[in-house]
Amino acid sequence: MVWQKAMLLAQQIYRITRSLPDEERFGLTSQMRRAAVAVASNIAEGQGRNTKGEFVQFLGCARGSLFEVETQMKLAVTMEYVDSVSVEPAFALSAEVARLLNGLIGSLQDRT
Repeated sequence: MVWQKAMLLAQQIYRITRSLPDEERFGLTSQMRRAAVAVASNIAEGQGRNTKGEFVQFLGCARGSLFEVETQMKLAVTMEYVDSVSVEPAFALSAEVARLLNGLIGSLQDRT
């Protein structure tokens, strides 16, 4: 469930970054896309690891990338590259992914 939501977030970030200025193609656009893809990628890679501890470590990396995406979205709004209304669904989905990640991390740590 968390991986699917992270994939949806990555799709939303790709849509949002299409509207960023051309001069940000190798800056903020690239960084936002990489961080968004890293959320889902780290969840997937962690799932494929051998131990729960490794899985938790990769989930922590996914959470870090998620916070990067949120910071970058806030910067895009502050710089007036996008309006806050257009990124609100992505912020809401990001909060949901964070809750799911925290829950999954907690449940895996409880079982250790």
